[in-house]
Amino acid sequence: MRDVAVIGVGMTKWGELWEKSLRDIFVESALEAVKDAGVDRIDSMYVGCMTSGLFVGQEHLGSLLADYLGMGPIPSLRVETACASGAAAFKQAVIEVGSGVSDIVLAGGVEKMTDIGGDGATFALSTAADAEYEVYSGVTFPGLYAMMAVAHMDAYGTTREQLAAVSVKNHANGAKNPHAQYPFELTVERVLNSVMISDPLTILDCSPITDGAAAVIVCPLDMAKGLTKNKPIKVLASTHATDTIALHSREDIAWLGAVAKAGELAYKQAGLSPSDMDLVEVHDCFTIAEVCTIEALGFFERGKGGASAESGESAIGGRIPVNASGGLKSKGHPVGATGIAQIVEVTKQLRGEADKRQVKGAKIGMTQNMGGTGGSCVVHIFGAE
Repeated sequence: MRDVAVIGVGMTKWGELWEKSLRDIFVESALEAVKDAGVDRIDSMYVGCMTSGLFVGQEHLGSLLADYLGMGPIPSLRVETACASGAAAFKQAVIEVGSGVSDIVLAGGVEKMTDIGGDGATFALSTAADAEYEVYSGVTFPGLYAMMAVAHMDAYGTTREQLAAVSVKNHANGAKNPHAQYPFELTVERVLNSVMISDPLTILDCSPITDGAAAVIVCPLDMAKGLTKNKPIKVLASTHATDTIALHSREDIAWLGAVAKAGELAYKQAGLSPSDMDLVEVHDCFTIAEVCTIEALGFFERGKGGASAESGESAIGGRIPVNASGGLKSKGHPVGATGIAQIVEVTKQLRGEADKRQVKGAKIGMTQNMGGTGGSCVVHIFGAE
């Protein structure tokens, strides 16, 4: 396998983009990535998207988006594994370049979620859960993650204030991100006193409904310096694992087995350990998700992740900066695009281009993107060349 590098990144402003269509926001981010890379062609394209059919009534995205990007007749394929679709699309691009099938490949992600009402969005997102045993019984994702939160609190003494501190920390980072949907700061008191969604999670513990897209360009590492003026960012690991889709089928609902497995494989592939990471972007669809994820990835002992934001250990400047971008909580969560946006952030951090949210001296970074309540998880590790 050839070594693979990220050479270009692009991302739209995220939010409620009423004036733009799904194809508009994808093309905008993809063209920005092409321009950033300085390439004059792409050989192939993968698009992460969870459920455009339910959100905007459009399937067959591979053909549609290659056409509107002006890149037809290149091979173009949509990739889906719920909210981990973006990272899975990137993984396919890495495999294609690494295997020698293609030299320059675009991996993108997109979701247009605000063109339907709240009930429609809830139903579309619920398709990432177990339809027969969870959705049929009326359980939504806030409810499922609330169960995880209660289990973690009961087992380890995690507090509501500690969960709120995750939201406060991520909004402090997102306030410095010009692409973030909600770039404003919060206080613990404001999080605790906001509208209850599913006890113990309030609305400010939950990531928003978002329109957005992001894209990256990858090529063989040995070709990168001849193609772009950017610092190549080497892909050190690309891994994927799964777990039961239904939360009730797991031995411990406060533990993310797929995240732990994908992380274990990534560390082995890269020849690194959690202590080697300078920053990590994780899937904080709810505040409890960040807590469980950083434990499963080995950054904190099992049961000790709850205090990470409250203590400052996961802040920029702390022991392991988590979600310097603002995470899904502040930056937004257009589900199919989230995994690609995490890679955009880590790439900028390793290039030293993250401006006010720059992690000083960052050389190695990780991304973790998962679907549902962790039924699928994709992990990547990157290193600055």
